[in-house]
Amino acid sequence: MNIIFLTLSPFNNLNDRGIYPDLLRKIVRKGHNVYIVTPNERKFKKPTQLFIDKNSQILCVKTLNLQKTNLFEKGIGIFLVEHQFKAAIKKYWSGIKFDLIIYTTPPITITHVIKFIKRRDNAKTYLLLKDIFPQNAVDLGMIRKGGLLYRFFKKTEAKLYAISDQIGCMSPANVDYICMNNPNIDRKKVHVNPNSIEVKIKNKINNFEKKCIRNKYNIPESVTTFIYGGNLGKPQGVNFLIDVLKYYFNNENVFFIIVGSGTEYKKINKWYCLNKPQNTLLLPYLPKEEFDILLSISDVGLIFLDSRFTIPNFPSRLLSYLEFSLPILAATDRYSDIGLIAQQNGFGFWCESGDLDSFCNYVNIFTKNIDLRLSMGKKGNLYLEKNYTVDISYSIIFNEYDI
Repeated sequence: MNIIFLTLSPFNNLNDRGIYPDLLRKIVRKGHNVYIVTPNERKFKKPTQLFIDKNSQILCVKTLNLQKTNLFEKGIGIFLVEHQFKAAIKKYWSGIKFDLIIYTTPPITITHVIKFIKRRDNAKTYLLLKDIFPQNAVDLGMIRKGGLLYRFFKKTEAKLYAISDQIGCMSPANVDYICMNNPNIDRKKVHVNPNSIEVKIKNKINNFEKKCIRNKYNIPESVTTFIYGGNLGKPQGVNFLIDVLKYYFNNENVFFIIVGSGTEYKKINKWYCLNKPQNTLLLPYLPKEEFDILLSISDVGLIFLDSRFTIPNFPSRLLSYLEFSLPILAATDRYSDIGLIAQQNGFGFWCESGDLDSFCNYVNIFTKNIDLRLSMGKKGNLYLEKNYTVDISYSIIFNEYDI
């Protein structure tokens, strides 16, 4: 089969680690031909490029800046991207007939690309729903519900769902939300297809190696280390993260590692530079290999989401924590089921974002009980292997089409 994959996530090569390259490698190993369309943002100063491998091709399409940029350029870029994708597909792959189109949200504004390929090739369509827009923008006060932009995006969202033969959602709460708020959707085509990865066997580091890594980053040996890795933008509710760091300012029993980038990075970096906390390490984005080193010497993984969300986000960074057998502490809105799943399956705790007393209570529990941390970490790793692997995601997609 020829499968085309449309995404706004950056793709360098198929050997990268992440929820999309891991899944696509699985598809290639199953004997399919994979064609990936991904942005080549203006900031990289490169033209549209095509990279060809044995059973895969990556088409990097020149676009405006779409990630970690101002709202004006991002907005214009999102509107233009479907025209740019469609033109590039016509230019480079006009002679290829696609059997299946897999695509992700964000964005929701690629409906015409999907419709073009679907009609031309009589292709099947599969949506990996990773973002519910425009409601997420309404929740964060970025657009007004009922306004002109909102109405436009709601119509666009409805068209995307309608053209999708199957819709894979990240969690049960996502399925319920989509079906409840989009009554015209055929409930039978909406199902759970969770974020997933190719689980690698990790070589455990010994105490000497752990000591060397901690010395490199000036992390004391005796502290309980809490790590956050990922986007630092408005969806993460960075103000609450800063409140946590303030509360534990220079506490000798805990150490926080914050790794990431995004529109709110400057805010947390400003606080960090002004206060110079001795028990916090703030780093910009790191390659996965380097971030994995920090995960290997950490004790607990942190998840943050803004309390204003009314949509059930399910951050993919959970998978990295579970892969390294870390228990999690999630501070989210009341609608996400990531904390509920962690608590019900014994690999983490949850509190509502903004509830500093509850959050700190869980920090203190983790700090005082190493056996609990280890037990929860093992349960999380087992849960990952049973529920969040690319083998499972692959089977869900291809069983839906009886392929």
